[in-house]
Amino acid sequence: MDLTSLIGPILSLGMIIGGLFLEGGHLASIIQGTAAMIVLGGALGALLVAYPLPDVIFAFKNLGVWLKNPSANPDEILKDILDLAQTARKESILALEKKRDGIKFEPLSKAVKLAVDGTDPNVIRETLETEAHVMLEESEVAVHFWEDFGAIAPTVGILGAVLGLIHVMENLDKPEQIGPGIAVAFVATLYGVGSANIFFIPIGKKIKRKAILDGHARAMVTIGVDGILSGLNPKVIEEKLAVFCHGHVGEE
Repeated sequence: MDLTSLIGPILSLGMIIGGLFLEGGHLASIIQGTAAMIVLGGALGALLVAYPLPDVIFAFKNLGVWLKNPSANPDEILKDILDLAQTARKESILALEKKRDGIKFEPLSKAVKLAVDGTDPNVIRETLETEAHVMLEESEVAVHFWEDFGAIAPTVGILGAVLGLIHVMENLDKPEQIGPGIAVAFVATLYGVGSANIFFIPIGKKIKRKAILDGHARAMVTIGVDGILSGLNPKVIEEKLAVFCHGHVGEE
């Protein structure tokens, strides 16, 4: 579990609500179901116009990526690759088959299988690079979806505020309702701006960062396996891969 994905929103909401109380406000004044329906429903409807349904479903599934730590551990991948390189150097490429069960990162396991099967190194490299490219492009769909959610929500919030003000204008003959009515009207704007900047845009940014880290891990596999098949010294392979290992380590 990525704790920052939970701590961040809790901290933001806590500070905002705490500030509201310090200013003498009340939580009940910002709880408005109608405003939430207008902002979230309106923004989601606009996104359904912009994105095919499979992309929308994929974007919501990527919330799991936002909540979890990256499955790829650069230090662990480096260790596995060096172990494979040592085995291939001392025994043979075929001896790598017995190492596959201990490999957690699926792209590396797949690359080892291709190598053991005698696949041409160029084909292995092209396969890994193509897969990495496609995975990054797919992640970009989810990134754009959540960033667009963050861009649209504040605008829909303004529409909600306008609707509320229209209702206030219809009741100008009732002065006692004007103040509360305006307050309720601006709750929609609060929801739009708040949800965009506390949730939607940050979700998109984190998914993008994790997609980049996954791309780095896949690049390690490509470089490492290519080095193994080329007969490079494990020390040389380690030097080439060390640049990817700067403490960006995640655990499930």
